Amino acid sequence: MKYTFSHFLLFIFLTILSFNTSAKTELTPEVIFPHYTVKGVESKVEINLNIDSSGVYHLFFNGSPYDLTIEEGVGNIPLNLKKSTILTVEINNLIFEKNLNPIPLWWSIFPPLMAILIALIFKEVISALVLGILFGAVILNVYSDGLWGILFGFMRTIDTYLLGAINDSGHVSIILFSMIIGAIVAIISKNGGMQGVVDKISPFAKSSRTAQLSTWVLGVAIFFDDYANTLVVGNTMRPVTDRMRVSREKLAYIVDSTAAPIAAIAFVTTWIGAELSYIESGIAKIQGLDEGVYATFISSLQYSFYPILTLIFIFMLILMNKDFGPMLKAENRARATGDVSSVSTQQKNMGSEDTEEFSMAKNAKSRWYNAAIPIFIIIVGTIAGLLYTGWDSSIWHDGSISLSRKLSTIIGNADSYKALLWSSLLSLVVSIIMTVSQRLMDLEETMQATLNGFKTMLSAIVILVLAWGLAEITDDMHTADFLTQLLSNNVAPWILPAITFIVAALVAFSTGSSWGTMAILYPLMMPAAWSICQEAGLDYESSLNIFHNVVASVLAGSVLGDHCSPISDTTILSSLASSCHHIDHVKTQMPYALTVGGVAIFIGIIPSALGVSSWICLPFAIMALWLILKLFGKDVKNLTVEDKF
Repeated sequence: MKYTFSHFLLFIFLTILSFNTSAKTELTPEVIFPHYTVKGVESKVEINLNIDSSGVYHLFFNGSPYDLTIEEGVGNIPLNLKKSTILTVEINNLIFEKNLNPIPLWWSIFPPLMAILIALIFKEVISALVLGILFGAVILNVYSDGLWGILFGFMRTIDTYLLGAINDSGHVSIILFSMIIGAIVAIISKNGGMQGVVDKISPFAKSSRTAQLSTWVLGVAIFFDDYANTLVVGNTMRPVTDRMRVSREKLAYIVDSTAAPIAAIAFVTTWIGAELSYIESGIAKIQGLDEGVYATFISSLQYSFYPILTLIFIFMLILMNKDFGPMLKAENRARATGDVSSVSTQQKNMGSEDTEEFSMAKNAKSRWYNAAIPIFIIIVGTIAGLLYTGWDSSIWHDGSISLSRKLSTIIGNADSYKALLWSSLLSLVVSIIMTVSQRLMDLEETMQATLNGFKTMLSAIVILVLAWGLAEITDDMHTADFLTQLLSNNVAPWILPAITFIVAALVAFSTGSSWGTMAILYPLMMPAAWSICQEAGLDYESSLNIFHNVVASVLAGSVLGDHCSPISDTTILSSLASSCHHIDHVKTQMPYALTVGGVAIFIGIIPSALGVSSWICLPFAIMALWLILKLFGKDVKNLTVEDKF
């Protein structure tokens, strides 16, 4: 009797196992209809026959025989719906049916537009992003499920879009990297390392101007990754610029506008792999182009007016000591009152540090190397990690490839997320060991500082997750397709690069993603540019000139839109690293970005598309920026260490 119960359980287990086994042998076809469709945008019906590719099947789509190209029993039926349609798929007498009601494409612009307008009007970005996601989710579900879609849209907001934003290894890597950077900054602030760096830089940053110049130099020097650039430069230079009464808005602008532009055009960066892969996807669709991917990228750099002019414009602002627009107000406030942040920022600052928690510990000493060594480890460790994860001995030993191209290819193929995580974690461990071993703080105090550093990142991480969720909404609703179709039809070859630049800027502004914009527009605009040039009867060299200009305009426009967008992750990170109120950063940076963008279009992109050498356009564009500053810029007081604040 004592074995009866265990025998019974064994019997039940074997019975369930046999049912599962038999169920697996009874394979039936599977049809997955798209949950959302958009008018005029291709989607697909996924078919899984659950049979060998050699198996016999009879497939009917909407009542007509359909010959599906099958690989391992799986295939897709393309759709491009114009109106509400009942789709039927019949496979071996099994019928699958779905009523699809496509969403008008013009609806796709409203979720990002709503989020951007609410953020700019009310100066509050979290609620703006939540409402943008909710509005988009409701639209999608109302068209597929009727009025119940309002409830379903509310549920999809969190279980699909916000959860999906977190359930991405790249996004989680950025979150972890940001948290670790926050912890490092907290530790080196408490142990006196940050004060030591300030003391060392102070002899060079003896005025407001030289403090900004030091920030610009450091921003250009850390060229290999925009995330590392933003977080390291912003956190390192903030005490220096605060001391010289440089506004947080100006610091955030310098940090943000050196990070992406230099990473976008340098030969050895974490951007290069993505850029080359996107360009390759566009070249693959072109016939008659006798040029490789890397050669196309290199040739296009001479037309990358916006990134180049942005770096020069910041340098001119600093040297001329002039500002205009909202930035002038911020700078005058900081110089006159010492309030480096706006009143709203002081009251409610994203990622603001409690002065008690981040002031030097009781036993701490001002030692610059306690901050310099961890920061050095991040920089060198990231480069080493990029080389390690992207290493390819066949490329390195290929004598026909130049050294710069070898390095660009290797780093372009690297896993930048792993490199950043490895280097930042090593830096955190080293900073903890240095702090405890010098008895600047005990282990408990050091770990508490680490946790405090994590906490400072919470607000920014929330905004990042919401921005990624909104990006998913814009992807499902095909916002980029709407903007592209709206602006890129029926144009002359010479105006195509300017149109491409504007489209890329609008897409990046609406989606908050420069990489996403490049992924969408490169495969679309590159073949279109080549085709338009050929149809217009241009010769090969003239077509190549327009083509390279279009390639550069996609990249440059993506960076411009990313700079202006309040839902961009790099814009958010720049606000975080500089402890600047996010909307204050957006409002002060946008006029400068649009100014440089306008000069890039009218003195760079359009003339070069008409045949003027880019090497002639660039000096004239720089001269135009100088004149704008001379005419509209106003002097900002250049405080020095001798001034009594």
